Amino acid sequence: MCLVRIEIWSDVVCPWCYIGKRRFETALANIQRNGITEPIEVIYRSYQLDPHAPVTGTTAVVDAYAKKFGGQERAEQILTHLTSVAASDGLIFNMDRALRANTILSHRILHWALSTYGPDTQAEVKEAFLQAYFTLGVNIGDLEELLSICGELDLDSEALRIWIEQGHGLEEVRADFDGAALRDITAVPTYVINDQFMIPGAQDVELFERILTKMLQQ
Repeated sequence: MCLVRIEIWSDVVCPWCYIGKRRFETALANIQRNGITEPIEVIYRSYQLDPHAPVTGTTAVVDAYAKKFGGQERAEQILTHLTSVAASDGLIFNMDRALRANTILSHRILHWALSTYGPDTQAEVKEAFLQAYFTLGVNIGDLEELLSICGELDLDSEALRIWIEQGHGLEEVRADFDGAALRDITAVPTYVINDQFMIPGAQDVELFERILTKMLQQ
């Protein structure tokens, strides 16, 4: 039986990436309960919505959205809508607390989690980082905060600190950026199955199920 690899390009400050993650995981669980037996490996790839965000300091998300989308009123409308959509998928978005920051450190750590512990642990770290940003108002660009999150997951945060301080992970992150460009990925989330099939966006659970079932049966 062949291993199916699903690579997901996403960012930890992308609301649709969090919503899409929950829907995608639900769809995977559903199709596996319905008889899909192929072993499936899910790997998260790096993508930055705002690669030019300062690596120190933060910006309130509402201010970042106001600058991007044309004012405070429009920003609040978008954030209210996102919060409502997230709630329908069982996610809590506290966008009034969220702090926009550069995500390069989080992507490096996700590569460390993958190479050190494997895809399942990487997914746990991804979930924790998303929750930290969207629900808890954590500065996702702060090394100490990220190390603390990894420590709470019983990962070797001191080994991680040394790994980061030695400059590791940047090459892997850049390779993901290049991989996105090579595949013409310009928005996230994007799901790539066996480097052959691509699903763009946070699709509904039912649509994910239909697409995945069709692709996995080919």
